[in-house]
Amino acid sequence: MARRVFFSFHYERDVWRAGPVRNSWVTKSDREEAGFWDAAAWEEVKKKGDDAIKRWIDKYLEGTSVTIVLIGAETAGREWVKYDGLLGIYIHNMKDQYGRTDSKGENPFGEFYIEENGRKKYLSEMYPTYDWVNDGGYYYLGNWVEDAAKNAGR
Repeated sequence: MARRVFFSFHYERDVWRAGPVRNSWVTKSDREEAGFWDAAAWEEVKKKGDDAIKRWIDKYLEGTSVTIVLIGAETAGREWVKYDGLLGIYIHNMKDQYGRTDSKGENPFGEFYIEENGRKKYLSEMYPTYDWVNDGGYYYLGNWVEDAAKNAGR
């Protein structure tokens, strides 16, 4: 079953790297084989300001099974990435339009926690992260999405 996915990432720095991940389903025989539908159309929203960005994220999170945070060098510090997230994919090993890779960024899930039995349980302990290049993201993204959706009870 194909899942609806929302991709969250640092637009200015990582849009070039995010593109191949978001469009990886295109070279599969169909979206069912890819294992997900991309629920976002993000190019225009940034021009409309912070409130518009929040409304846009909320709108596209509706009906999604999994939010994938594409983790670049500066993702952990981005306000909007902190607004959503369930599955992390490091994209620093992907080349940008100039053929350069980037440094590995911090896991943005490491900043947030829930209290469970008097202990802090960080989201980085609860939600998996993968490396698009080293973990075979093109081949396994659908599996990662399915696992994340099942872990979230969706």
